[in-house]
Amino acid sequence: METWRFIDSGDRDPAYNMALDEALLNWHSEGLIPPTIRFYGWNPPTLSIGYFQKVQKEINMEMVKKHQLGFVRRPTGGRGVLHDKELTYSVIVSEEHPDMPASVTEAYRIISQGILEGFCDLGLDAYFAVPKTEEEKNALKNPRSAVCFDAPSWYELVVEGRKVAGSAQTRQKGVILQHGSIVLDIDEDKLFDLFNYPSERVRERMQRNFKNKAVAINELRDVPLSMDEVKKAFKDGFEKGLSIKLEPYTLTDAEEAEVKQIAKERYETDEWNFRK
Repeated sequence: METWRFIDSGDRDPAYNMALDEALLNWHSEGLIPPTIRFYGWNPPTLSIGYFQKVQKEINMEMVKKHQLGFVRRPTGGRGVLHDKELTYSVIVSEEHPDMPASVTEAYRIISQGILEGFCDLGLDAYFAVPKTEEEKNALKNPRSAVCFDAPSWYELVVEGRKVAGSAQTRQKGVILQHGSIVLDIDEDKLFDLFNYPSERVRERMQRNFKNKAVAINELRDVPLSMDEVKKAFKDGFEKGLSIKLEPYTLTDAEEAEVKQIAKERYETDEWNFRK
C-alpha cells in the first residue's frame, strides 16, 4: 500500500489556500514531495471563482463586500463557489502515477472514489453523476449558471439526485491538482446574492430550482455532523478509495515562507483576481 502525505492546514485566508495548493503542485512536479491530500477551511468565508470566469459580467462584488467575504480566483476551471461551512480538499498527484488514467474525466472518477467512500462512511447513499442523454451532455458543456452547485458534472457526487460535492481540476507541470468542496450547510440566500442576473425573476427561478439540484450533508441527516466527524470520514474514505495510507505532515518554516510568497505575488493581487 502506497503512503501519501496528508496535510490538514486548518482555516486559512483565500490567497494562502490557493497558494498552498499551487506550491504542493510545484513541489510534487520537482520530486520534492510524494502525492499529497490536503484538507482545509476558509477564514473569512470566501467566494472563489474559476480560472476562466469574468468578474464584471458574472459576480456582484458589492454583495461579496457586504457579506464580508474573501474573494479569490482559483487556478482551476469551473464556476463560483461560496466556501463557508464546508470541508475543502485537494489532491496532488503526478499524471504519470500508475493508477491515474490519461483521460481527465477518468482521473476525476478515480480521485473522487475517495470522496464517494467518505459519504458512504457517513451513511449517505452517494453515487457518481453520469450524463446519459445528449441533452444532459450538452448542458454540461454549456452551463447556464455561474453557480458551481447548480448542476453536477461528470462523476460529481450525488445523493438522492442532488449534488453534494463540487470539484475542479487542472494539470500543470505533469501534475494533477484536483480540489473541491464537501458542504455541511448552505446559505442559499447568501450564495445567490453573489452573482449577477438579467432580472430578479431569473434569480428567483434559479434559486427555486437550486433546491432540486444541490444539497448539504446536514440536510440529509437527522443529527448534524461536526467538522471532526466529517474530516475523519473523508480521510478514511480517501485511504480506502485510493488504496493508500495517509501520513500526517506539517510544513517547514521554509515551505510556509514559499507559500506566502506565492500568495503575495499572485493570489492577493487584483491583477490575478480581476483579470479580464
